[in-house]
Amino acid sequence: MAHSNPADRRGLLGARAQAVESRPADPVGLRTRRRVMRRFLPFLIVAYLLAYVDRANLGVAKLQMQGDLHFTDRTVGLGAGIFFLGYFLLEIPGSLIVERYSARKWFARIMIAWGLVATLTGWIGMPWTTSLSSRQQFYLARFLLGAAEAGFFPGVIVYLSHWFRSEDRTRAKSWFMMTQPLAIVVGTPLSRWILENVHLYGLPGWRWVFLLEGMPSIVLGIVALFYLTDRVHQARWLREDEREWLSAELAREEREKIAAGRVRILDAFRQPQTVLLLAVLFLIVTSNQALLFFLPSMADNLGGMSVTGRTIIAAVPYLFSIVGILLNGFLSSRSGERRWHTAGPILATGVSLVALILAGSHVALMVALLCVVGLTFQAWLPVFWTLPTAFLGQSAAATAIGTINSFGNLGGLAGPYVFGYLKTATGGYETGLWFLAGCMLMSGLLATQIRVKHAQNQIHEEKT
Repeated sequence: MAHSNPADRRGLLGARAQAVESRPADPVGLRTRRRVMRRFLPFLIVAYLLAYVDRANLGVAKLQMQGDLHFTDRTVGLGAGIFFLGYFLLEIPGSLIVERYSARKWFARIMIAWGLVATLTGWIGMPWTTSLSSRQQFYLARFLLGAAEAGFFPGVIVYLSHWFRSEDRTRAKSWFMMTQPLAIVVGTPLSRWILENVHLYGLPGWRWVFLLEGMPSIVLGIVALFYLTDRVHQARWLREDEREWLSAELAREEREKIAAGRVRILDAFRQPQTVLLLAVLFLIVTSNQALLFFLPSMADNLGGMSVTGRTIIAAVPYLFSIVGILLNGFLSSRSGERRWHTAGPILATGVSLVALILAGSHVALMVALLCVVGLTFQAWLPVFWTLPTAFLGQSAAATAIGTINSFGNLGGLAGPYVFGYLKTATGGYETGLWFLAGCMLMSGLLATQIRVKHAQNQIHEEKT
């Protein structure tokens, strides 16, 4: 009897998995999935949008803030990075609190706290503030903002695993994570408008950027206490058959992870993939956060353009990022492939940054290349964050997500500081861009070493 080769077997598995997926959907399951999607994603998207605006509006506020407070690019870069030092401290506890305690209360605490700190940032350097210097107040405010927000992003990743099956999570995370570029597309023009037009009570526009954009987070944090639900069995807004269906589906997935022996906290640290994902994220964040904070300044240096034109240039790449995140998440969810849908966009971003440097002072070409960078530089997000929950369960997955996000986001401390230092030292952006391109290329090469079971094969094994 002839034996089939591995390629034929993989093709057969894929065909069978697709056949399973093409069967008529369970009407209860379809109804439940849609109801859960409509209940949580709009709220979480708005919450993350506010968080990201409060984190990133420094990139616009610095255009006036630096002159008023006599800050160099190095000072602003360090302050932008110190955010991630505070962020680092509470990431792992935050994800475990969502897993074991109450996501609703934890998210409310986070939103109220970061809203208060973001608002108080607008008072830096006022005569009646503390005896600390303006620079020290700035560093302290950024540290506290990071500590306040810590645990929200990994907490949401864990929270989604309480409500979405593994085959639905990539799509749900795609919608949630497109909030990052959406926050820039919405927040950058809004912050710039406040900067240029709001000068109430004699306060400069940069102070109103922080004051006005921090307050909505406080309100939403209070709403979270009444709107969010911790677990499926508590969801009175679901019908009884919907609760039963979703509970059974999530329990089945968890039993499989328990059988594989990957649910304890220590299992997260025993997995080599955890360390690999941490290194990949660190290098990505090093590059992305530097670009996030200095892109408005780079756009502002383009001569012969109006304020509106420079604002559009700073925001348009993030409009392309929304498309990239949703498209890559959809393609990965459809194919079940994870590694190359993570590594591919990262490598493409590194190549695009190199091309951007070589474009020199050709404005039209630079804008086009920034759009290409925008399309790819966050497209890896929804696929990357399905990986920890793909090979770990329960507290192990929560620990891995917190660990990867906390240590990986320390790149946000390194990137803006190094980029700001290189800008101050050289007087231009080219050297810093070479540094960012190198980080992305190295991260992409590491991502090619990710090993996780192909989701289509996993679906087949679960269904047969």
